[in-house]
Amino acid sequence: MDALTTLVDFFAVPLQFAFVQRALLVAVVAGVVCAVLSCWMTLMGWSLMGDAVSHAVLPGVVLSAMFGLPFALGALVFGAGSVALIGAVNRTSRVKEDAVIGVVFTAMFALGLVLISRVPSQTDLGHILFGNVLGVTDTDIVQILALATLVLTAVWYKHRDLTLYAFDRVHAHAIGLNPRLLETLLLGLLAVTVVVALQAVGIILVVAMVIIPGATAYLLTDRFERMLAIATAVAVTAAVLGVFTSFHLNVSTGGSIVLAQAGAFTLAYLFSPRHGLLGRRRTRRRTRTRNRAHT
Repeated sequence: MDALTTLVDFFAVPLQFAFVQRALLVAVVAGVVCAVLSCWMTLMGWSLMGDAVSHAVLPGVVLSAMFGLPFALGALVFGAGSVALIGAVNRTSRVKEDAVIGVVFTAMFALGLVLISRVPSQTDLGHILFGNVLGVTDTDIVQILALATLVLTAVWYKHRDLTLYAFDRVHAHAIGLNPRLLETLLLGLLAVTVVVALQAVGIILVVAMVIIPGATAYLLTDRFERMLAIATAVAVTAAVLGVFTSFHLNVSTGGSIVLAQAGAFTLAYLFSPRHGLLGRRRTRRRTRTRNRAHT
């Protein structure tokens, strides 16, 4: 009975505070959007691209604070601009895409750090680096919900085309789809998703939210529809546990959310029936046993 009471208090006590309710809403919404997009990021091997976009938005955030504009506006401009710049340099030079991505995102992030040190602002831009989900305002929530709705609507509308593009670009082109247009759409959605997650975990950790749920689900299933569901469940569970744990332990909320996701990935990596480390060992052991029995 005491254990049950403790568990109830773990969830009930924080919910008495409005800032925790807002933080939980933002964390769950950001987690869902990131989880959905992370499935395509995982399939297409775009982990580094997610890292690039998440870091490249920093100058836009700093300039938005300087001119008193919404963070989302500057972040979107620089996120989309960095994606376009990566594509332009990749197409017009012999440098490989991973190197171009590395150059662009490090340069943009460095520019953001320089601006932080030189631009006077009443806003604590450290919250943008590390997240400030416990301090979100009603205006922030409206922006996040609007952007999240935009991403999820676009994904729902182009779901089949994006999935076909991720699995077989040649076939997608053969049936009349425009691979470059789909790539642009996916990268644009990535930029918007990064902006959605900024308030929850900050620029430093946002790449984890765009990668870990999809990677975890990828270890647990071979079906894409089920992968989307598992990734979303992992993200929502991690968001809830992260917010409540950070409240009780007085630690970073963004860090707690990402650690919860990393814990889920670790469990999948070890215990996934088909693709987990221990699961593969059991399969190999059974195979050897059968082979010996037949011989």
